[in-house]
Amino acid sequence: MHNNSEMVLVLQGLNDSLTNRQIYFAFALTSYLFTIFVNLTLIITVCLEKSLHEPIYIFLCNLCFNGICGASSFYPKLLHDLLADSHVITYTGCLVQIFVVYFYVFCEFTSLTVMAYDRYLAICRPLQYQTLMTVQRVVQLLLLTWSFTLLETVVGITLTASLPLCRHHVAKIFCTNWEVVKLSCSNTTINNIYGFVLMFSHVSQTVLILVSYTHLVRASLRLRSNRKKFVQTCLPHLITLLVFTSTLVFDAMYSRYGGGRTLQALQNALAAEFLVVPPLINPIIYGINLHQIRSRIVHNFTHNQKIQNSPS
Repeated sequence: MHNNSEMVLVLQGLNDSLTNRQIYFAFALTSYLFTIFVNLTLIITVCLEKSLHEPIYIFLCNLCFNGICGASSFYPKLLHDLLADSHVITYTGCLVQIFVVYFYVFCEFTSLTVMAYDRYLAICRPLQYQTLMTVQRVVQLLLLTWSFTLLETVVGITLTASLPLCRHHVAKIFCTNWEVVKLSCSNTTINNIYGFVLMFSHVSQTVLILVSYTHLVRASLRLRSNRKKFVQTCLPHLITLLVFTSTLVFDAMYSRYGGGRTLQALQNALAAEFLVVPPLINPIIYGINLHQIRSRIVHNFTHNQKIQNSPS
């Protein structure tokens, strides 16, 4: 790694935000704890309730677990830096953060693609759904999701780690692959090509999801039962896809062409949006819209309150 392992990188994103760092710390800590809480609540609810042991809910648990990973790649370091006088990170630590961040991003796309496939089978081929979406198929799809994601991330990190760095100032509050590549003093053509390969791969996944939704809309218009399935499971999935894709594309475009003299706090918020918004709203959207999950969560909370309030 061209002796980069001993380098210490300086995160410059918080330089203009120190006067309000206590307010930012309280807000970030609350947001992180609430994100963990809503995702764990949904995961635990699905795990404990046997009636929810169906493919769509298992895939949803996978999405929520990935959201926890994404949030945890960002918040702990941010919370530490908000209370610290210097905002630095080792090169190795920076690569680890990049690895987790991009693993989250790639896994989110692949998970949403798998969920779209599940909804296509459930609505467009309902009579064959139980035969096609078996336990073995669910396990295979989850393994495919994590294996494909791991492969994409490892290749990207390996290419980045091979670059010699000439500078050590990162213009963000956390490490991203593009920001580290910009610090290199060597040719980054291979990194750029691989970036385009990844972009094509995940744009293709998005197109595949949208194509499947054309079939889902047609099927939902024909039968009332399909319409209910579409509203309860497909609509949240579509909202999740649009929110995640829009925040990620915005961050990618802003990193390359934005910046300038924009207010630093605004830059920080926009840069971290894809790590903050999707993990927070995904379980809320599904928890509110899916009747089975919503009813079980409400039942569990009301049941626990009755137990606590009952005389001993």
